[in-house]
Amino acid sequence: MKKGTRDFVLITGGAGFVGSNLADALLRDGERVIVADNFSRAGVRLNAAWLQETHGDRVRIENVDVADAARMRALVRESKQVFHLAAQVAVTTSLLDPGLDLRTNIMGTFNVLEAARTMLNPPAILFTSTNKVYGGMDEVTVELADGAYRYADGRAGVTEDQPLDFHSPYGCSKGAADQYVHDYARIFGLRTVVFRMSCIYGTRQFGTEDQGWVAHFARAIRAGEGLTIYGDGQQVRDILWIDDLVRAMRLAMDRIDEVTGEVFNVGGGKRNAVSVRGVIDRLHEISGTEVPVTMADWRPGDQRVYVSDTSKLERVLGWRPETSWKAGLEKLVAWLDEAKLDVSLAEVEEPALAKLAN
Repeated sequence: MKKGTRDFVLITGGAGFVGSNLADALLRDGERVIVADNFSRAGVRLNAAWLQETHGDRVRIENVDVADAARMRALVRESKQVFHLAAQVAVTTSLLDPGLDLRTNIMGTFNVLEAARTMLNPPAILFTSTNKVYGGMDEVTVELADGAYRYADGRAGVTEDQPLDFHSPYGCSKGAADQYVHDYARIFGLRTVVFRMSCIYGTRQFGTEDQGWVAHFARAIRAGEGLTIYGDGQQVRDILWIDDLVRAMRLAMDRIDEVTGEVFNVGGGKRNAVSVRGVIDRLHEISGTEVPVTMADWRPGDQRVYVSDTSKLERVLGWRPETSWKAGLEKLVAWLDEAKLDVSLAEVEEPALAKLAN
């Protein structure tokens, strides 16, 4: 390998919501970044065009699928760090096409790991897993109080010691990938770290009903469209503002020698735990409008309450969320106002695609 060719940070799924925010932060600090994405999700072309327009030739956009082992091997070999974010991320999609989850989430992750394992000086790898690896947590007793579920035993949240229990093809595929990344540190000595994430939200998120529910709710309310709640709306999540996640990811990578082989639960924690109804009510307040809400059946593997116990991450890295959920929702709505996303994503993605092609 020629001298100077491994000065890139590779972000798989780099044009997505988390990836584009991470890429922007790294680029602003002078890093050179490879954004690898297959552009299968709505909105990612907008993010890629924004990164290219903002950072010019410091960012390299690669249209590639992580299931392509040869392409991934070449990109990993150019990189000093790898943030592996690419995934099929919706439970509902996994039920319709389980094979897509296997190819993307398991084999895609395997391709990244194998590319690194066969190198003399492998890059560090941070993998974004999910709280869905803990399944429905049916054995944990919850209770309903003041319109929201909570843990009946008074626990602050879910620790990394919670038994794994994969539900749905999505949970199985992300859980298998999670364990591959964890074990490649133990067996092969790769420098890897796993983030099991709760609900992340923020700027550059083009949420859908299937995934990215906070942004989806915000966009729908802003556009005056009705919402559907799956379940009773009293289920609770600890939502985390994107900038807080990016800061945690960079801290972990900067101190990879200290956290190699570790798994961290990452979310807003008890301070940012809020019900689905609570999020909708707050968005109604911020926007000054209300939209009709329809109720539907619970979805497979949906926990009544999930709150991350982030004490391990706080202890090891000195990290904690800085943005409250109420302030975060205000920031999200302000960004949507600025972005003027009043039309369908298809209408605004076509010009973005043209920019990337030139």
